[in-house]
Amino acid sequence: QVQLVESGGGLVQFGGSLRLSCVASGRIISFNTMGWYRQAPGKERELVARITRDGSTNYKDSVKGRFTISRDNAKNTVYLQMNSLKPEDTAVYYCNARSPWGNDDWGRGTQVTVSS
Repeated sequence: QVQLVESGGGLVQFGGSLRLSCVASGRIISFNTMGWYRQAPGKERELVARITRDGSTNYKDSVKGRFTISRDNAKNTVYLQMNSLKPEDTAVYYCNARSPWGNDDWGRGTQVTVSS
């Protein structure tokens, strides 16, 4: 099992930037696909961005060109750089680690609030 701790959330104005970090412990994540998900009030959790162990990435359409996911396997850490933030990006952001055999581990989330 992997323990995941997110940080970097907060309150930011429209058009601002935040960088989320997810530090993993308990097991190295270099073989995991890592993802950032988000959940807004009253909505289902949705995938925002994902990075495979070989560095391939994919993004939710609405964040393409604004968000960048990256990983530093030496630090067991995954990042989400979020630029040009919009109020609709407001949500709790969760880090996910998916093992090669399909097991999911989740962090507890970090709140991102974008004011208009």
